[in-house]
Amino acid sequence: MIRQHRSGSRSARPATCLVILALASIFLAPLLHAQPDTKTPPFNGIAHVALRVHDLAASVAFYEKLGFEQAFDLRKDNIPYESFIKINDTQFIELHAATPADTTVGFLSLCFEGADLQAIYNDYLGHGLTPTDIRKTAAGNLRFILGGPTQTFGPQLIEYTQYLPGSLHTEDEGKHLGPDRIAEKLVAVSLPMADPTSARDFYINQLNFKPIANDPMSMHMPGESGQEVEILPATAGTHTRITLESSNLGKAARHLHKEGIFAVKNGATLTIIDPDGNVLLLETR
Repeated sequence: MIRQHRSGSRSARPATCLVILALASIFLAPLLHAQPDTKTPPFNGIAHVALRVHDLAASVAFYEKLGFEQAFDLRKDNIPYESFIKINDTQFIELHAATPADTTVGFLSLCFEGADLQAIYNDYLGHGLTPTDIRKTAAGNLRFILGGPTQTFGPQLIEYTQYLPGSLHTEDEGKHLGPDRIAEKLVAVSLPMADPTSARDFYINQLNFKPIANDPMSMHMPGESGQEVEILPATAGTHTRITLESSNLGKAARHLHKEGIFAVKNGATLTIIDPDGNVLLLETR
């Protein structure tokens, strides 16, 4: 009887192992599928949108009327040529003064903040992209630049940055956060492109942005920020659109009215046009 028992247990082991493996595969499969996409290292979010403007002082004054404050500027011979308008501690609108050599106003570049800039850079090289070398900027952060899809006036410049201790940005943390600013977060940028389909393919296939369901020209960037890039057809009169999240649209509308800034209300959004025609869209998400 003992011999039969041992023989029976021995013969049952393969079947038992198969059952255990089958059960393990059932329970582990969802966990395996739930693993995050590691194709591209994550972004923290949009760091800034850079705009070239006709009159730097007038543009700074306009954005200050919106409740935003200038965190700092860059100067040559004590003349400002670039102003950093602060939305929050990690997001800015950069205003660049037009020059005789650079007269085209409007969208200049979009910058993403990298959780690990070197990892993003290495990943891009591994996928055959050709970013510039990582360098330190005048503001004290790391940055590289990548040529993107074609706009109406040439290739888009896409910047990537990593904030460093001691930089102008990190030294300004907790400062210049105006209590009356009409929004607290930059959540999306809409970019006019000469070939919208090719531009969308570039962001999805080259940069691993994720298409948004039921919105074929809008995409989430890699990572968990939930922030978006939208591609628009570059038709006559089309300008960059910056979507800002406001915690209180009523308060924002009252502030704009007090400052004499015209805003169009459309449902749950407010639309403002800056002095150079760029569109600011306020919404609550």
